[in-house]
Amino acid sequence: MTPAPAHPLQPVPLQELRQQGGRRHWTVDQPIADLPTLTPVRGEISVEHGGHVLDLHAHAETILTLCCDRCLQPFNQPLTIEVSERLELAQEPDGSSSAPSDLIDLLEVAEALDDRLEASGSFDPERWLFEQLSLRLPQINRCGVACPGPARWSSDPPGVDPRWAALRQLDRD
Repeated sequence: MTPAPAHPLQPVPLQELRQQGGRRHWTVDQPIADLPTLTPVRGEISVEHGGHVLDLHAHAETILTLCCDRCLQPFNQPLTIEVSERLELAQEPDGSSSAPSDLIDLLEVAEALDDRLEASGSFDPERWLFEQLSLRLPQINRCGVACPGPARWSSDPPGVDPRWAALRQLDRD
């Protein structure tokens, strides 16, 4: 395994990764940009260049401070991921095609929306780790089973809205 560089999560050109034997390993112990965590993200990422694919594996954990969707109070949420993913590397286009121009335009749009990495591009481990952690965030933030629920203005039972008092007066006449 290749030792981690000085700043462990810098993008790596895929050509360089391929020339270095195809494997790279990072030990992570740092904050991740755009992810507001209470503790640094700690874990490991490994990548293996397999010709037309990148095999990615990661284990990471951190603690985030979230806001409860029900009572609006902050709470700490541990977040742990264990993920394996295979990313396809897009092949360099050779420039020749027998397809009609309409189809070529559609193919170009489809390629722009594709989740493949360009073979001549680079792999950004920090961005990939951010995406994996973000995918594991809860859809609904709840502080727990003892959540007090939404705040009330008073402990009195809800009554009739005072703005309707004039109508109530007309009913009594």
